[in-house]
Amino acid sequence: MVFKKWLDRKKAAGPDPIADLTPAKLKVGYYLDYDLKTWEVTGAHRYDWGDGDETFEWQLKSHDDTIYLEREPGDEDYWSISRKIAVQRLGAAIIQHIKANEDPPEEIVYDGTSYFLEESAAGHFFQTEQSAGRELLRWDFIDDQEEKILSIEQWGENEFEAAVGIMVQEYQFTNILPGKVQ
Repeated sequence: MVFKKWLDRKKAAGPDPIADLTPAKLKVGYYLDYDLKTWEVTGAHRYDWGDGDETFEWQLKSHDDTIYLEREPGDEDYWSISRKIAVQRLGAAIIQHIKANEDPPEEIVYDGTSYFLEESAAGHFFQTEQSAGRELLRWDFIDDQEEKILSIEQWGENEFEAAVGIMVQEYQFTNILPGKVQ
């Protein structure tokens, strides 16, 4: 009888706000553990590539670092972690090549690793709760082992950004909690 009353009270209280939290359900203010650190979600972004093709990105900050978690949905979700780098670190020839050819070279060597162009896309970038998207071009590169990634984004004629990272698995993110119970 006591168990039945407790169960009835639990049902009346509604769903548990922290049950079934996964990286795909992250929101600004949430916390999660990755690579022996606790990270706070400080941004939630969306890339719209057209025809219903979207990529989701979360900016994660720890006490001493900022990374970007990206999810590419599909039959199987693809996850990656990246860090922004100064595009100049790729070499001036890369940006010159993009401006002259409207595409980067097929191969880029960065920090001793060869990256090969895997895909390119034009789309719109939406920041956290932003209604108007910003146009961009993006080129994604991957190494021979399909573990390391490099991305170049072009915003307008002369604004470029770059990031390097690694492929990760969803299970590597644990202890996901909202910043405050909602």
